[in-house]
Amino acid sequence: MKWIDIPPVWLLLALAITWQISVLQPQALAISHPVLDLLGGLLVGAGLVLMLLAVAEMRRRKTTVIPHKEADALVTTGVFARSRNPIYLGDALVLAGLALRWDAPVALLLVPLFMATLTQRFIVPEENRLRRKFHADFARYCEKTRRWL
Repeated sequence: MKWIDIPPVWLLLALAITWQISVLQPQALAISHPVLDLLGGLLVGAGLVLMLLAVAEMRRRKTTVIPHKEADALVTTGVFARSRNPIYLGDALVLAGLALRWDAPVALLLVPLFMATLTQRFIVPEENRLRRKFHADFARYCEKTRRWL
């Protein structure tokens, strides 16, 4: 079952809930506006680009992108210089963007819940593994780079 406990599955679950909210929410809560559609599209695009850049940087450094596996390198360059978790940040941007595109503003409340879930299920355990493997290098990285943004 560990193969199913990966962030994309959690993102798909959050997106399914977001879609259901968009279908079931009362029209009075809809705030459909072209600017929000544009913003939603930009957030989705930014999230996807961020994820691709992060994966490319991890591949360049020859380390895994799979959360439950041991990292071979501490990646602190590229988008990782701005966020310790750019892939997860990209996931959150995609979720927020699709909530706007699907005109489900209530679903935006899922974004911090989704981020908290990722933090507890994936980020904290990953950071513990990195801390054990890279010691002072990881501590210095944490001091200068935020977890999310």
